[in-house]
Amino acid sequence: SGPLKDMNFSVQEGGGPRILHQFTLEPPAVGFRMSGEKAGIIDIEPSTGILYINGSLDWETKQEHKLQVESLDGSGNIVKGPYAVTIYVEDINDNPPEFNQTRYFGVVRQNSRPGKPFMYVLATDHDDPTTPHAQLSYSILHHFPNPYEKMLFQIDNATGAISPSRTGSYYLDPQKQDTFTLVVSVKDMAGKTTNAFTNSVDVIITVMESLWKAPPTIHVTENSTQVHPVNISKVQSNEPGVIYDIFEKEKLPALPFSISENGDIYVTKPLDREEKDFYTFFVVSKDDKGELVDKPLQIQVIVEDINDNPPVCQQDLTIIEVQENEMGGSNIGTVYATDMDKKDTLNSRLRFQIQSQEPEYPLKNLFYIQQDTGTLQLTGRSLSKRDSAKYSLKVLVTDSEFETICDVEVHVIDINDQIPIFEKSDYDSVTVAENIPIGTVILEIQATDGDEPATGSSLIIYQVKEGDPNNTFIIETDSETNRGFIKINKALDFETMPVYNLVINATNPEPLVSGVQYNSSSFATFKVFVTNVDEPPVFSNPVYKKEVSEDIPVDTLVMTVEAHDPEGDSVRVSNIVLKEVQRKYAQSLACGKILFLQRSYILVEGGQVLGYNAAQTSKAFLVLQLRDVNDNPPQIATDYPTFFCYPVSGGERTLIQATDADEQLFYSKFTFSLADEMNARNNWEISKFNATHAYLSPKHANFEEKVYDVPIILNDNGNPPLENKVNHKVSICKCSSENSCF
Repeated sequence: SGPLKDMNFSVQEGGGPRILHQFTLEPPAVGFRMSGEKAGIIDIEPSTGILYINGSLDWETKQEHKLQVESLDGSGNIVKGPYAVTIYVEDINDNPPEFNQTRYFGVVRQNSRPGKPFMYVLATDHDDPTTPHAQLSYSILHHFPNPYEKMLFQIDNATGAISPSRTGSYYLDPQKQDTFTLVVSVKDMAGKTTNAFTNSVDVIITVMESLWKAPPTIHVTENSTQVHPVNISKVQSNEPGVIYDIFEKEKLPALPFSISENGDIYVTKPLDREEKDFYTFFVVSKDDKGELVDKPLQIQVIVEDINDNPPVCQQDLTIIEVQENEMGGSNIGTVYATDMDKKDTLNSRLRFQIQSQEPEYPLKNLFYIQQDTGTLQLTGRSLSKRDSAKYSLKVLVTDSEFETICDVEVHVIDINDQIPIFEKSDYDSVTVAENIPIGTVILEIQATDGDEPATGSSLIIYQVKEGDPNNTFIIETDSETNRGFIKINKALDFETMPVYNLVINATNPEPLVSGVQYNSSSFATFKVFVTNVDEPPVFSNPVYKKEVSEDIPVDTLVMTVEAHDPEGDSVRVSNIVLKEVQRKYAQSLACGKILFLQRSYILVEGGQVLGYNAAQTSKAFLVLQLRDVNDNPPQIATDYPTFFCYPVSGGERTLIQATDADEQLFYSKFTFSLADEMNARNNWEISKFNATHAYLSPKHANFEEKVYDVPIILNDNGNPPLENKVNHKVSICKCSSENSCF
């Protein structure tokens, strides 16, 4: 309650009768009066001033009521007022959402872009749009049929836009299922409360074949005379307003194709099949942001052939050789020609015809050519070189539009009807020493052949036919004179083969004609006598190697060498020359046994071991590799004196080094320690720095100026380990400014 004044009230719609306020009377007022938008249910009790609602307000009917209240005296005159009283009606969620259609129908193309809307549903709510009561949320309740685990469609919960899901973009196919029914639900309160109002509607979706598909393989005739560019095909996206573009799969200097803004594909210039007979490129569709709308389409173009190339002779001049004895009808060769037009088509089909023959003797038509293959044949008789050694032919080669002349020469060659004949059948004998050098010519031989010179019918090949099982001899032929040179091919050995009885034959590389055979005139004989040469002994090995330990006992047998004399004489093995290294030797005995006489510390020793018979000697080399053993105790290097400057302040240290005469294998890790003596442990300490060095430092400052013996024990940790106690001298002395002892 309160005095009369301007007031505003907020009242939820519905709810029934209620008291809003009580205005108090102020004398001389005795009552109240109200006017305005009372809607038949808003009023004030005149005597008490109670403002009330006798019913339910409705936000959807009227959102605010404007009233005027005044106080009256006993005569009905206005004491105060009028004052404005406004009642604002607050909305409650009392209206369910409603779709603007009882059923929706939509069409989607196969392979449409996922997330791209193809239709919308729309619902409205009569509640206050500024409150969640009218905020709507869309969802798909059911999906009939639903052949996959994931839905084929999706809906934007705020806009009601329906689009293919990623699964739907891939799987939608009108050949498999062309109609789907979606049950789309809409909720108010943004779908976030359980007591929200809900409504639903059926959405019938028809799936249609994709417009975006590659055209069949495009065929373009080469060397077209049409005005370019020429339209050869068309593509169309499922979405309107896309931008089409071409990109090439092959890196060509310039792709002779283009595409218009409406998807028409053009060839931009005449194509040449002989230059390139097949093209592959891709067409893409993009939105205004440059993003791909559809998957790229592969476009294939075949360039169709026309007959625009003449036949070409494979050779400027085709030369064919024919032997005199070739029978009539024999194939003597082929004339080859090519055509750049498409293979296995009439455009590249070639036909052959003999246009002329020179000379026309003894017959005008000595030759015949197969019209489809170019195979050249003799007609009815053999050729004779006496008639003509050469024939020139003009062969006409044609396709359906063009013709070419190919030149052919037929050379008549002599047949191999004469055998080689030796100038003499017996070349007597040759005597050679067994040490004759390989490659030496020991005899020249000669045969003649009556066939045409400088041909395979007259060239003579000499071979040792008998008497040389090991190919000790080889025969080379001078191709200009047919003279043969017999050479030593392998070393001779009097002890193995003192005499060779050789039979030599002479043949041609070209086969003899039928009825002609080689006879005794093509054979010759001669003997080779081998004389003995006294040869030096031969060791089994030129070099003998042995590895021994350096502590091997004296007179130990190290190795055995062997030698023999090719003539079978006795052989002695002895050391004539020995290599001396650090006064250590090896000696060989007459029997070939090598004895190690003195110990050696070197890694390798080498010497010459000699074998000799009564007349000659041979050398073999001996290499002894000596393995080190751990037989040297470690020592402290004395390159630099160890000293500390007097007086000792403490904290000083100096580096000492251990060395060992053995291989590094045995002293790679030294151990340093002080001898177990009281003075040593009380005055000094030692600590390892690395594998070969350690730090020595005084433990206190109470040292006199003198030289101290520090007993240090070194261990090389070898196999076996060697230990050595060394009294290392350390000077305590006054130092100069250069930090060295006076």
